[in-house]
Formats: sequence, C-alpha cells, structure tokens
Amino acid sequence: MKKKVVLVQDNKEVLEIMDQVLDEEGFEVTSSLTTEPIEKIDQIEPDVVVIDDHIQGSKKGSKVIKELKSDPETEGIPAVLTSTSAQLPKLAEESKADDYIQKPFDLDHMVDVVKRNSENEE
Repeated sequence: MKKKVVLVQDNKEVLEIMDQVLDEEGFEVTSSLTTEPIEKIDQIEPDVVVIDDHIQGSKKGSKVIKELKSDPETEGIPAVLTSTSAQLPKLAEESKADDYIQKPFDLDHMVDVVKRNSENEE
C-alpha cells in the first residue's frame, strides 16, 4: 500500500515539484497551497505531513504542527516543517515537529526525510 503524504506549501512551483517527486517515489500525495487538507486529516489518514511555515492567508505551519501534536487523535502523525527561515530548527523543535527541511532543499534530501518519517508510524 502506498504511503500517504499531506503536502502544504506556499509556493505553487515548489508544491508541484515536491508533489511530482514524491509521486514518482511511490507516495500518494494530497497537495495544497492552503491548510485545507489538515482539516480533513482524519479522512486522509496520512503517514506523514509536510508543511511550510509560511502559508498565505492561513496560520503558520509551525502552529498547525503544534495543534496536531497537542491533539491525541493526530499526535502520532509524523510532521515535517519546511521553511527558508534561519530559525527553522528552533521553530521545528518548539512546534514539536518530527523533522524539518530547510529551503532551498535538495530533492533527494527531501525524499529521504519524507521516507524516514513516513516509516515511523506505529
């Protein structure tokens, strides 16, 4: 069965590239420029969530992860924060993210991080 990824990014090109690469790697990707898929997370049941910290017209990715991690129903879903921010390691730690991807990123590294975190599911 395919591993499911919820992918939320603020940049359409970045979103499309990540979506395509993860799809080629065998993931089932739900991608969005908004946090809408997070609201349907119990229906999607992703193996990992990858979210950018800056989502236009929406709350920050770090806040979304913090909320997921503080909800007993979603706290077990691995969450990866992405950002260009130099504060990313700190943001990821504060939001209880399982991992982070600094932008701009290497596609192989991004795939490795997503694979590593999607396998952490109990």
